[in-house]
Amino acid sequence: MKTKFIKHITLLSATLLLGAGCTKDFVERNTNPNSYNQTNFDPNYMLTSAELAYTGSTDFAYETWRGNLIYCSTFMQGFSSVVSYWAGDKYLLNEGYTAAYWEKSYSEQVKPIVDIIEWTKDKPQYKNLTQIARIVRALIFQRLTDLYGDVPYSEAGLGYYEKVFYPKYDKQEAIYADLLKEVSEATDALDAGGDRPAGDAIYQGNIDKWKRFGYTLQLRIAMRLTKVDPETAKSYATKVAGKTLTIEDDAFLKHDGSGGRTTNNRNSQVLLGDGGQENFYVKWSNTFINNLKSNNDPRLSVLACTKLYDDENDKTQNANPNFSAAAQKGMPNGLDFSTPGHIVTADPSFTSFPDYSSPSPYLTKRDGPTFILTYAESELLLADAAERFGLGDAATHYNNGVKAAITYLKQYDAGATISDNAAQAYVNAHPYAGLEQTNVQYWILTCSMLDFYEAWANYRRTGYPDLDPVNFPNNATSGTIPRRFPYPSAEAVNNPDNYGPAHGSVPGGDLLTGRVWWDKQ
Repeated sequence: MKTKFIKHITLLSATLLLGAGCTKDFVERNTNPNSYNQTNFDPNYMLTSAELAYTGSTDFAYETWRGNLIYCSTFMQGFSSVVSYWAGDKYLLNEGYTAAYWEKSYSEQVKPIVDIIEWTKDKPQYKNLTQIARIVRALIFQRLTDLYGDVPYSEAGLGYYEKVFYPKYDKQEAIYADLLKEVSEATDALDAGGDRPAGDAIYQGNIDKWKRFGYTLQLRIAMRLTKVDPETAKSYATKVAGKTLTIEDDAFLKHDGSGGRTTNNRNSQVLLGDGGQENFYVKWSNTFINNLKSNNDPRLSVLACTKLYDDENDKTQNANPNFSAAAQKGMPNGLDFSTPGHIVTADPSFTSFPDYSSPSPYLTKRDGPTFILTYAESELLLADAAERFGLGDAATHYNNGVKAAITYLKQYDAGATISDNAAQAYVNAHPYAGLEQTNVQYWILTCSMLDFYEAWANYRRTGYPDLDPVNFPNNATSGTIPRRFPYPSAEAVNNPDNYGPAHGSVPGGDLLTGRVWWDKQ
């Protein structure tokens, strides 16, 4: 994707995108297409916009900061923070933060992707664009339903087309069934001889790669059902065997660091301190660092460094931070500056904040990639499926997945390259031993991708890794790791007739401790 094109669409996105199915001024936003319509706007631009929004890289993208980093990264003990508003680290509820992904996703992801499908579904010249949009729509909604449970799905984004101004909440069981149907149909319908969508910022219109992506997404969606519908999980794992991503197919969006806030890697903006004190007080959790360190993991000296900043008021990185594996030290979760029994400076591990491990500058480059779905993920999911269902050689998939989860890091930066020999040595030292080991590796991988949404979802599916929860005073979960985000309270006003039944039917209550349909004990 050319820099000029990325800049053009991202600058337009803030003003062009319409409101979604569940926001203030719903009727007005869904009946007035404003700056674009079928006659004056290329639908390729909306694909770019939706892809950028999904990766949290448009406008301020506060949902990435609040949902992925402040909450999911600390739930999963990937990151730790003593900053007071990083509520997820202590299992505290900030309703504005847990609602952020819902608000931004419906307005900046769902609406443009539904527009593409509605505008192009009967136009042969856009055949592949339509199918890619269906796949991206499923990608968007899997994350939404994994975070919240039952959500507006079948009617979402259709206000302009069908005058559905207050969309119903579909049951998650029905959403998952339709996601599998949609991705399966769309993947099969992709045509290598058809159009190559110019607005595709992920694969630049490469239809073969999108096919493999589609098969892999079917695998990930289906494997989420291992507790509630193992037969469906098994059938899709069988169906996609041999068709999933190869090592050359990692799906990521490469950012344009020169384009200002609208095109930057949002993870880098937060972790470099653009939003506050994150540059100095957000560290890798000791749970994550201790795992890498105790297993002589070669990723440690690429993912983490100490001495990245010397002064909380100086956002200039040190030119030579310490990448030595021996120097790395994670910060415990559940600490702050003033709560008795939880004061960070009183912790036995504390010496100084620069001595704790920061996310490596390789991961936080403003023009770096945001990873969406990778070959390593697909192989680890296939290893899980092989072990559960007797489908093929679990050890081979595990070995492939772990090695790729190490060597893929070079795509962040050449300095993050780990040799094939080093990766193979790690695999040899940690031979396949079953589901727990496979899913701990999935946790390491998704944390290294900074995709903590996915790390949290897979943890809830499998129970791995075995994390020790924190028990901060007055937390919202009685000291248990949260299981879902509550619905935005604004829904009680904006969509009351549909919100009420959904709010009242969450297993365990509409709380951080409630559970989505597929999350069983």
